[in-house]
Amino acid sequence: QVQLMESGGGVVQAGGSLGLSCAISESFRNLTILDMGWYRQAPGKQRELVATLTRTGNSHYADSVNGRFTISTDNAKNTVNLQMNSLKPEDTGVYYCYLRMIFTAREYWGQGTQVTVSS
Repeated sequence: QVQLMESGGGVVQAGGSLGLSCAISESFRNLTILDMGWYRQAPGKQRELVATLTRTGNSHYADSVNGRFTISTDNAKNTVNLQMNSLKPEDTGVYYCYLRMIFTAREYWGQGTQVTVSS
């Protein structure tokens, strides 16, 4: 059972930066990953895609964060990271990391980490 654990959330003022990290319990080399990335859920809203990274190295961002957020991986640490700059109050929410496997399409999710951006 693959496990994911997010860290790095917190409270930051608008215009500030935060870095999120998602630790994956198994090495990337042992996993047949289709894609991985980050979703978020604001209070009273549906979960939405923030950023995703495919196995071929292509990244995709929600329009609302494009140019401000950067997704990356650290293969030595088996983490997928999200650097968030120029944060806005509307970026507030619980951020979840996920990964999806190729052959089974099975998804694994972390428990989430709270990001609060104050105005």
